[in-house]
Amino acid sequence: MKSAFACLLRISGLAALLFMVSFSVAARAEVTVTFYSHDFGKNFPHAFFVAKGELADGQKVDTGFGFTAINVSPGILFGSVKGHVKAPSADYIASSNPHFTVKVSDKKYRELLGVVKKWQAIPQKSYSLNKRNCVHFINDVIKTLDLKTNLKTANWKKPRSFMEEVMKLNPFLKY
Repeated sequence: MKSAFACLLRISGLAALLFMVSFSVAARAEVTVTFYSHDFGKNFPHAFFVAKGELADGQKVDTGFGFTAINVSPGILFGSVKGHVKAPSADYIASSNPHFTVKVSDKKYRELLGVVKKWQAIPQKSYSLNKRNCVHFINDVIKTLDLKTNLKTANWKKPRSFMEEVMKLNPFLKY
């Protein structure tokens, strides 16, 4: 009887250890998405996001995207121009204003990448200061994450004000 009890204890201990190991691996898998704005100037995009972390399958995530005109020129004031989704550099991120960070599931992260691919596939001339700019792109990303936005906002050309408005509409958001 003692050996059966000892065997049961060993099996129980092994099961508990396996459970704890699987829980600790799942707990480490997390992707955070931080939304930024950059004050107007010569560098673009003015609104973008950065995703960092690890997916449940162990894939590392360290990327960011914004939408901007390919060539920033006075032409953007007069109509549509060629646009593209662009990854901001580390220096650009460091000089930008972080507004809020959200944790996302693997599923939501993949949906977010779907928004990026959709914007990458828009036929040229894809950038319009009034109808399809960096704030419109970020609005699409934010909606994908089930956050509230104001489609009647006056801030389509004001990235910082747009981000602040999103934070007011979603008071639980924090940086």
